Amino acid sequence: MAIYWIYGVIAILCFFLLRKIRNYEVNGSFISRSSQLPRGSIGIWPFVGETIQFISCAYSDKPESFVDKRRRMYGKVFKSHLFGSATIVSSDAEVSRIILQSDTKTFVPSYPKSLMELMGKSSILQINGSLQKKMHGLIGSFLKSPNLKAQITSDMHKYVMESMGKWREGCPIYIQDEAKNIAFQVLVKALISLDPGDEMELLKKHFQEFIAGLMSLPLNLPGTQLYRSLQAKKKMVKIIDGIIQAKRYCKSNSGTARDVADALLNDTSEELNDELIAENMVDLMIPGEDSVPVLVTLAVKFLSDCPAALTQLTEENFKLKRLKENQKEALSWNDYLSSLPFTQTVITETLRVGNIIIGVMRKAMKDVEIKGHFIPKGWCVFAYFRAVHLDDKLYDFPHQFNPWRWQDKEISNANFTPFGGGQRLCPGLDLARLEASIFLHHFVTQFRWEVEDDSIINFPTVRMKKRMPVWVKRR
Repeated sequence: MAIYWIYGVIAILCFFLLRKIRNYEVNGSFISRSSQLPRGSIGIWPFVGETIQFISCAYSDKPESFVDKRRRMYGKVFKSHLFGSATIVSSDAEVSRIILQSDTKTFVPSYPKSLMELMGKSSILQINGSLQKKMHGLIGSFLKSPNLKAQITSDMHKYVMESMGKWREGCPIYIQDEAKNIAFQVLVKALISLDPGDEMELLKKHFQEFIAGLMSLPLNLPGTQLYRSLQAKKKMVKIIDGIIQAKRYCKSNSGTARDVADALLNDTSEELNDELIAENMVDLMIPGEDSVPVLVTLAVKFLSDCPAALTQLTEENFKLKRLKENQKEALSWNDYLSSLPFTQTVITETLRVGNIIIGVMRKAMKDVEIKGHFIPKGWCVFAYFRAVHLDDKLYDFPHQFNPWRWQDKEISNANFTPFGGGQRLCPGLDLARLEASIFLHHFVTQFRWEVEDDSIINFPTVRMKKRMPVWVKRR
C-alpha cells in the first residue's frame, strides 16, 4: 500500500508542477498574476507551442484564420506560444497602437533568431535608444527631401521606360520580377549612388543569397543557408565599404547629401562608423525586394480583378498625361502624389487588403498593462496588423477590394498601419507610394493586358505564386 501512496503523492506533485510550468515567463521566473494574463493557449508541446498551427494557417488562403479563431474564443488580445517564445497576440487596433508608440524602456524589437543574426547588432532594425533615434532621424529626413523625391522620380521613369521598352506582345511578362528589378536599382541608387552595371549586378547576386536566409533555420554552419547568407552579406559590405571610402576621399565642402550614405557620413558624431553605415545599407535594401515590388504587383492583380477601378485609374492617368503634354512638362513627384487621387486610393486599398507586412513583434522589457491586459516582462508581443485591416467592425466587406472606400476619408493611424508606427515607422512610406504611382501610370497608359491565373502566398513573405504573369498589348 505504501508504494501506491508514494505514487499518488508523486502524481499530485507532478500535476501542480506542470500547472506551474505552463504559467512561466521567458526569463524563467514564474507569473504570480496569471489571472490577469489574456486568455488563450500556449499549446501542448514545449518550445513549439502553437507555431505549427500558425504557419499552417499562414500558408492557407486565409492566413488570418489562426487569429480569427482565437479572437472568437478569447477576445482581440490573447496569449499563445509562437516561434519559441511565449507571446501575447494583439488584433486590437488601440492596443497595437500603444505597443508601437511605446519607448524602448517598455518594448524592444523582437525577430526570429536567423533574421537577428543576419541583421547584426548594429542594424537599425535592432538598435535602440539615442543611436536608433539618430539614424532613423537622419535617414527619414533625407528620404522625405524634395531633392530625393525628384531623383527617385527621374530614376524610376528611366528604369520603367527601359524595362517596358523591352516587353514584347505574345510573351508573358512577369510583373513581380519586373517590379523587383526596377525597385532594386532605384533603391540602391538612393542608398549609395550606384548606377546599373557590373558592380550593381554583383551586388544583386549577393543580395539574393543574403535574403534567402531571412527565415532560415538558425544554424550558422558551413553548408547551411544562414551561413551562405552571412557570407553574402560580408561580400556586400565589402563592396559598399569601398564606395564609402571613395566618398570620404572625394567629399566636397558643400556637405550636400546625394544619397542615404552621404546623409549618415555627414553626421559629425563618432557614433556612426563606416562598418555600421555599410551594414545598414544592406539592411535598407530589403524593401527593394519585398515592400515596393509586392505593392506594385498586388495593385496590378487587384486592378485586373476590378475592371471599374482599372477604368477609373486609367482615365485619371491619361487625363494627367495629356495635361502635362499640352503644358510641355514632365510629371513631377508632386504630380504623382497629389494629382492622381484615385491612384492613391488604389494604393491605399492595396496596402490594406494585401497586408505586405502582416505585423511586428516586440519584447516586453518590464511588466506592462494595456487596456486591462497584463503582459509579463520577457514575453513577446505580436501586433497583428492583418486582423485589424480585415476587421468587419472597422471596414465594410473587408475582404473586398474597394478603393472608393478611401475617397474623402481620413486615414486613421490606429486602424491602418501598413508601414508600422511609432518611433520605428517606415521612413520610406512616401517613396513606396511614389514608386508604385509611377509604375502604374506608365503601365496603364502604355498597355492593355490579360492576366493568367495566379494566387497570393502570404508566408513567410507576401508574393505571387507564379510571379504575376500578364500578356500585354501596346495601346
